[in-house]
Amino acid sequence: MPRTDDTRVTPAETATNSPGHTRRAWTVTGLLVVFMMVNFADKSVFGLAAGPIRRDLGLSATGFGLANSAFFLLFSVCGAAVGLLSDRMRPRWLLLGMALLWSVAQTPMALGGGLVALVVSRILLGAAEGPAFPVAQHAALAWFPDRKRNLPGALISIGVTLGVVVAAPGLTWMIQHHGWRSAFAAVAIAGVVWAAAWAVFGRDAEAGAHDGGVVSTTGSSHDEESRHDDGSRQYEGSGPVPSYRRIMGTGTWIGATIGYFSTYWMISLSLVWAPSYLHDGLGYSTTTAAGLIAGIWAVSGAALLGQAGATGWLLRRGVSSRWARARVGGSTLLLSALACAVLSQVGSGSAAVLLLLVGFGFCGAMSTIAVTTVAEVVPARRRGGALGLMNAVVTTGGLIAPVLTGYLVDTQGRGGYQHAVLLAAVLLLLGGTAAVTLIDPARDARRLAA
Repeated sequence: MPRTDDTRVTPAETATNSPGHTRRAWTVTGLLVVFMMVNFADKSVFGLAAGPIRRDLGLSATGFGLANSAFFLLFSVCGAAVGLLSDRMRPRWLLLGMALLWSVAQTPMALGGGLVALVVSRILLGAAEGPAFPVAQHAALAWFPDRKRNLPGALISIGVTLGVVVAAPGLTWMIQHHGWRSAFAAVAIAGVVWAAAWAVFGRDAEAGAHDGGVVSTTGSSHDEESRHDDGSRQYEGSGPVPSYRRIMGTGTWIGATIGYFSTYWMISLSLVWAPSYLHDGLGYSTTTAAGLIAGIWAVSGAALLGQAGATGWLLRRGVSSRWARARVGGSTLLLSALACAVLSQVGSGSAAVLLLLVGFGFCGAMSTIAVTTVAEVVPARRRGGALGLMNAVVTTGGLIAPVLTGYLVDTQGRGGYQHAVLLAAVLLLLGGTAAVTLIDPARDARRLAA
């Protein structure tokens, strides 16, 4: 059947639509989903074991927050550095090295380490996990053309939610029955198992296959212009590309980064302080709190899938990415902001649970939107670095949020949790406003191509 639109199918795209390529693309995507599951199981164990860790190591709320913030000491720096490196080195080997380092970092606490070992292991773990999300997204999106990236991008992000949904009940049971150190051993073993699977089945996409270039048998690419559905020029497989400074100066990169920062602030609160907030602030039992934590991440996963479906549907019908991606994502942040603002003023009960699920869960959709909008305007040879730099800025929220929340709890008691949730509402409001007003991929793609 002849095509009725003006979108050209390049020889590279024809080749990569083969069954073998499609099978490899989804195998890699599936492995990367599990990669992110292990990544966030690693992160969640610290918050799930907060009570026993604080008792055994004699930590105040502020001290516990500082110990967790040690995780982010090198997180952002390494996220940017390895993101830039992924533009020059095969992501396959970077991902393998990260997974192995995660397991090494967890081992001291599994074997009986104290406070110093905890801080050192958290720093090492943060350095190894900082680049995980941008490199995983970069590796997965390279297998797909822009119009098909919403689903794999969302699935990688859903790996984050699945990691906590699966890990929270299981690790909580291990902590209660076998001690908190057993949970660290479990996630260390999971990292080794994933690394073994990735070493066998992990693959990198062919360079240039989805950036308008025609891949030759030698792996080089020839210039061939392609265009987005809205008419904006897409980058060729070779030729001059914009500097990272120009990319970071676009409204799309800035708006996506601010919006994603507010999302990551909420992720940090969910991982580190949400269990304590539910138990100490709202009075739920440890078991109920673990179930609600799983519920938050389940809602986040549903929001990610809903966003992917809605965005894909809109893009297929010719709606601009500014509306299909940016304003859908911005709307989820604004809705979460409203829910958190109300949650900060109410106590426990069914209303509080609903507000908690919406406030902490819906905003997760922005993580995928931030990645896909930046990937849309950035050529493949700058994509890893652009995503890594965005992640470096965004994850500073993980450095600040735990310490600030711990300080509020130490100085204000239960009221500190309420003020932490109110602050989150303000940040979500700023993030949603930035996403809605600043992100415009078509405009910025034209400016970068000029």
